[in-house]
Amino acid sequence: MIDRGIHKGDDAMNNKIFLAVILTSSVLVGCYSKNIPMEESIKEPLETPIEQRLEQSSKKEEKSKEEEKTILEAKEDKRSLEPKKELEKPEKVKEEPQKEVERQVYKTTDIEKSNTLSNDLKSWWFKRNTQNLPPGAQGEIDIVKYDTYYLGNTREKRIYLTFDEGYENGYTGKILDILKEHKVKAAFFVTKPYIKSQQELVKRMVEEGHIVGNHSVTHPRLPDKNKEEIEYEINETARYFKEITKTDMPLYFRPPAGEYSERTLHITKDLGYKTIFWSMAYLDWDVNNQPGKKEAFSHVALNHHNGAIILLHAVSSSNTEALGDIIEYLREQGYSFASLDEL
Repeated sequence: MIDRGIHKGDDAMNNKIFLAVILTSSVLVGCYSKNIPMEESIKEPLETPIEQRLEQSSKKEEKSKEEEKTILEAKEDKRSLEPKKELEKPEKVKEEPQKEVERQVYKTTDIEKSNTLSNDLKSWWFKRNTQNLPPGAQGEIDIVKYDTYYLGNTREKRIYLTFDEGYENGYTGKILDILKEHKVKAAFFVTKPYIKSQQELVKRMVEEGHIVGNHSVTHPRLPDKNKEEIEYEINETARYFKEITKTDMPLYFRPPAGEYSERTLHITKDLGYKTIFWSMAYLDWDVNNQPGKKEAFSHVALNHHNGAIILLHAVSSSNTEALGDIIEYLREQGYSFASLDEL
């Protein structure tokens, strides 16, 4: 009995020792297979419990958020220390392009307006009569709506005496002497080259009370020119006249060679000018084919009429010789000499 009990206890003890040896061997084999010292394997469990891992992960996230918050706060502090830039005021230049566009639109519209009118070339003409009555003239264009005149007041015996000055032929001084002697005021239509070359004569015209009208810069055929070129021809002559005389040029324009179109009359009016044609004229501009004093006088005696706008070229020796007699004859017929300002 006793022997059996001892043997059974020994078996149980042996079994426990055997299991312990097996477990120890397994741990040692695992440690050496991972090259991990045994002491370390004991310190660090082979697998961390799930609750502990979740807790560690949460702590890492909190730490990361805290670090990110610290970095952002540092950046904000840096920005707050930097000097603040004032908002730049919008420059006035930014508004200018719009104004420039508006001006350009207006200009284009004005060009289009003038381009809707006929630009057919016309040469001024009138039809004489033998009854000393105001002559008829072209009727294709309603010139009245373009401030254009070829007659003055036809209800009264008035004469409007005008001279064209493209260049000087040595007679203008004498003409001015005759007008001064007879106390007659006339109108002289001058070009820019004439003003430039005859500054003293032009100043004398102004000083003695005559109208000095605009006859362009280069004496061109106006319908062949565009709007800007026509404006230059007129405006530049007026500008230079003021530079020389210190007075504004009166707003009267005579188309070179009497050539025009409805479009050019419109442009001239838009510039503020009255266009002045004529109801009396003859071939007096050819300096190499002058008809003489008698012919010049006869032309006026046969064709005078109420409201006559007489065109004489100042380069004509015939006109200069006959001028005094013409003035006296017309006064004898009951005429007075009027200014274009009375149109």
